[in-house]
Amino acid sequence: MNLNRLARIDLNLLVSLDVLLEEGSVSRAAERLSITQPAMSKTLGRLRETFDDPLFVRSKRGIQPTPRALSLIADLKSVLTQIDGLLDAGDFSPEAYRGEITLAISEYVGFTLLPPLSARLQSSAPRLRLRTITRAERQLDQLARGELDFAIQIHREEYPPEYNVTPLAASPLAIFVRQEHPLVEQTLTSDLVRQYPQVALYIADREELIGGQVLARGLFESDRGTLETSHLLTAFEVLRETDYLLICPAYLARNEGATRNIVALTLPLDLTFSVQYSLIAHKRTDHSPVHQWLWHEIIETVHSLRFRTVHRG
Repeated sequence: MNLNRLARIDLNLLVSLDVLLEEGSVSRAAERLSITQPAMSKTLGRLRETFDDPLFVRSKRGIQPTPRALSLIADLKSVLTQIDGLLDAGDFSPEAYRGEITLAISEYVGFTLLPPLSARLQSSAPRLRLRTITRAERQLDQLARGELDFAIQIHREEYPPEYNVTPLAASPLAIFVRQEHPLVEQTLTSDLVRQYPQVALYIADREELIGGQVLARGLFESDRGTLETSHLLTAFEVLRETDYLLICPAYLARNEGATRNIVALTLPLDLTFSVQYSLIAHKRTDHSPVHQWLWHEIIETVHSLRFRTVHRG
């Protein structure tokens, strides 16, 4: 692409050329564009200079396009349609949208959210490509740079003003172990819990999380070693084969397929708390129709999950 050449061209000339091709008459083209016939003739002269071709020759029936002009018809319509689309964001249609949106989401959140969200998108935006990243550090910086479009993360106490933040849901934590684990038949205490090795699920920007998000501050660290992974199904397989335990959101116990032969134990009272998750976007997307639409789709999907949970009992 020759940007210097493009910078010297008045793109209005392409509109005039399109009208001339449709009308086949300088006078009718001038009338349609609400300019005088001499001005239209001058525009045709500029077009001939730009394309280095006469483009039209006079005949008894008006003006006839040259082979060069005829060869431009299909591409000219396509280019003008694309430019019009760039300028008219108000005509956004999820059904017609083609593009990629990148979402940072931990696997244990995506495990529950992505299936119903994907079902919604398959129906309403079949050409949208949703790309998810399960390990992404410095997420706020990536959102600002455009490397991420959205992030679903453990809520922080403070966010800079250039970010939009919407709380999605909170979940209590539970201790997941195999059914025959020694802890199953015991009264749990924090000291007893720390006697067993733990699987720790990866948490983005762990060092930046403060306040009530105790999970991110390592207060559940084991005296017997830790295995960190971002893969939830791997974590569950480790639990089935060992005495490791996993402290994670209690809602995962609802997936009976993934938690086969695994039980969820209530945390000791001194360690009991909930983790809040929020949806984050940078304000650079405030005027993007696709971002605003998908923002609401994510929120509605979470609300539908919460409604389903309440009605299940």
